Amino acid sequence: MKKFLSYASVIAGTVVVTLALSSAIMQPKASAAPAAPAPAAAAVPSPAPAATPERHPHIDEALEHMRAAKHELETAEHDFDGHRVKSLEHLNASIHEAEICMGMR
Repeated sequence: MKKFLSYASVIAGTVVVTLALSSAIMQPKASAAPAAPAPAAAAVPSPAPAATPERHPHIDEALEHMRAAKHELETAEHDFDGHRVKSLEHLNASIHEAEICMGMR
């Protein structure tokens, strides 16, 4: 029974993280004020700065937790009447979406 409760809590946590990620993605971003035109004093154009990925520590941490939950479900001895496999499918989809959000894919 303890194993079932721990698996259920992992699955519930995964659902919460998935919902949090999807609501964060769906929220509209505040539009920035238009930038003032840059002065044209420079004769030599400077190279554009390299795009650096934006840091999202909460999503990084969520990815770690989802990967850990996936490992726990993969190593579980019981299949829980197919619910373990279905949970793994949902976790894989959640991991995929979070990786897209982070620009990893």
